[in-house]
Amino acid sequence: MSDALHIITESPESTRNLGENLGQNLHSQTVIALTGDLGSGKTVFVQGLARGLSVPESFPVTSPTYAIINEYQGRLRLIHADLYRIADPAELADIGFDDYFTPNTVIAVEWADRIISDEFAPDMDIRIRIIDDTHREFSFFFYGLDQSNLIEQLKNYIAQHKE
Repeated sequence: MSDALHIITESPESTRNLGENLGQNLHSQTVIALTGDLGSGKTVFVQGLARGLSVPESFPVTSPTYAIINEYQGRLRLIHADLYRIADPAELADIGFDDYFTPNTVIAVEWADRIISDEFAPDMDIRIRIIDDTHREFSFFFYGLDQSNLIEQLKNYIAQHKE
């Protein structure tokens, strides 16, 4: 892990805004691992991410729990995967999960901790902790690619949105 940032949101809209800020600052293929308990805000965060990637609002971003993967077209293509129902990582090969890892694609994987594989290497790991009914703590961990500009943008976001 190269860097870590911790951000607390105080409402679902604040969580969406955080996701939107991240989406606005992504410019190339990025794989995001999202972990957190049920109801922690993973899908709400991805809704904001989609907004930041210019996914048209006429395409509602919903949890792909039963579909497993939803795809949205925006400035970059967004692949939203939910692995809650995946019991064996081999199931991902059966649905062609690897085929989604293409240039100009952002892949947001909910329940990413269900993938135990050397082949799954996220660029960023976002761990969400429920503080209370409305507050969430987002811990961002960055791997691999140079994310210094993105880290600076998120630090600016934190500075602008302090309570």
